[in-house]
Amino acid sequence: MRNISKAFPGVQALSNVSINLHHGEVVALVGENGAGKSTLMKILTGIYRADEGEIFLNGEKVNVTSTKKATDLGISMIHQELNLMKDLTIAENIFIGREPKGFLNLFIKDAELNRMTKQLFDQLSIDLDAKTKVEQLTIAKQQLVEIAKALSFESKILIMDEPTTALTETEIDVLFEIIENLKKNGVGIIYISHRMDELKRISDRIIIMRDGEFVDTLRTSETDIKQVIHLMVGREVYIESKPNIAQENQDTVLELKNVSTNSHIKNISFTLRKGEILGFAGLMGAGRTEVANAIFGIDKIKMGDIILRGKKVKISNPAQAVQNGIGFLTEDRKHLGLLLDMDVKTNVALATMKNFHRAGFVQDDEIAKKAEHYVEKLRIKTPTIDQHIRFLSGGNQQKVVISKWLLRDCDILIFDEPTRGIDVGAKGEIYRLLEDLASQGKAIIMISSELPEILRMSHRIAVMSEGRITAILDAVEASQEKIMEHATTYRE
Repeated sequence: MRNISKAFPGVQALSNVSINLHHGEVVALVGENGAGKSTLMKILTGIYRADEGEIFLNGEKVNVTSTKKATDLGISMIHQELNLMKDLTIAENIFIGREPKGFLNLFIKDAELNRMTKQLFDQLSIDLDAKTKVEQLTIAKQQLVEIAKALSFESKILIMDEPTTALTETEIDVLFEIIENLKKNGVGIIYISHRMDELKRISDRIIIMRDGEFVDTLRTSETDIKQVIHLMVGREVYIESKPNIAQENQDTVLELKNVSTNSHIKNISFTLRKGEILGFAGLMGAGRTEVANAIFGIDKIKMGDIILRGKKVKISNPAQAVQNGIGFLTEDRKHLGLLLDMDVKTNVALATMKNFHRAGFVQDDEIAKKAEHYVEKLRIKTPTIDQHIRFLSGGNQQKVVISKWLLRDCDILIFDEPTRGIDVGAKGEIYRLLEDLASQGKAIIMISSELPEILRMSHRIAVMSEGRITAILDAVEASQEKIMEHATTYRE
């Protein structure tokens, strides 16, 4: 890709960017959210058209005018935001538009479609039933379907945009084995990730972007992660620290006693203290998000009690949870956390809109002031607060969701994968923000699939396995090894 430029209303997304990719190599494409990585890849896959620049494939200039044209040229992309049709089966999603047909080419041969999917899954070591509807899958399993769908095209160029954000360590190992096999078969892979540890493990070169411009290309074997981070952000990043033990004499603000639901959590008991960050660790499917859903009134509690500030409460829906001072930053921001067709300021005010009503009129000026405050405080990259959310990068969308709950000023905050899809610079800012909230007396539950993040941020760590809490560890005694031991152990 040579001298690629692209502008959107109010934003110069790319400016004169040039990169290259060789057969059989993995190039990591890194940069902060809003650096232009995804935009560049959307141009390569025909989703966007470049304002300027050229694309060459095997030495010949090509015009990638659509996603179908890109696929025909052997270019596929696994997007950060999942784009599956949830009312269709796994097999129907993977081979949509390419289904085997029967009589008069009118009817789909379902048995053959499912056989093709099973054969693909066997090659990729993916354990899923082709006939399962996508709506029944977790985010992690949907991600595996996206990966299989992209690989089903037998592409020669494969772009992976944050493919591991919802995967367990075992699933990541499987993915990396797949990548190694693809390299041996001459496939070139562009790998976008904010997980710095993955770059050393999987990439041959690292291409760094910042503010829509190319910064540098480094050979992975000849560099270190600190150098990469410095080039990405151009400043020191607040990452490495470990919290002190939370004061045990602080008031308990939330307690769960023997809580069970129909969504696979059983006899969950724990306390959450004022000023504490309680981390929830465990493998995908362990029940961490289901605990949050029970607290927030999304899932119905079958047995057990929620005790809030010393009083037993019944929370039947999210509105009641919010009224009780509980905020929930969901891991699925696209569908559950934001209104994508609304602007930044409206999304920031979503949980507090009643506060901005006067005599039947919405006070737009007050909403704008609050939104401007959080855009500045969280360093949200947006041309204006009137920009529609769908045009922001994934990480900046996440910051808007956080702003919504900060403005609500909840006493108890549940953060489910708060840094999913967020770059290393923004992670540091969010870590500092969570610590500031805890120091102000907010009680925080943080669910994360990244063990270094759990260890970095938590005063105590609740480890889950198969719907139960198997251990609660203090920060001082916790380690990755101990967490994994309890996460893979099931106890009655």
